[in-house]
Amino acid sequence: MARIEQDGFVVAADESAIKPGEVAVVEVAGRSLALGHLIDGTWGAIDNVCTHDGGTLGEGELDDRCVECPRHGARFDIFTGEVRAMPAVFPVNAYPVRVRDGKVEVDLSVPAKELEIG
Repeated sequence: MARIEQDGFVVAADESAIKPGEVAVVEVAGRSLALGHLIDGTWGAIDNVCTHDGGTLGEGELDDRCVECPRHGARFDIFTGEVRAMPAVFPVNAYPVRVRDGKVEVDLSVPAKELEIG
């Protein structure tokens, strides 16, 4: 099991595991996340589920600051979880990300809401 630091951060991946411009599915402390590494070097993390129909976001594409669901093209902001393109209408949870000593860490201490699917 992943060790959660006092400040809520937990290691999600090695910095070199996800190339700039890509998104991947990571399992962190029992949560499935879509972890994105933007071209500018920043990182974002959101829940790994499309609120349109439950699809897997981390298997989609990362374009600018949005993850596009591979099933029907819904787009979610990787930093806020907000819907940027339908058919999804409900947002997902977003999590702060930092990089320390070559490790990408996600803050799981932020309040997360139950997702609405459909």
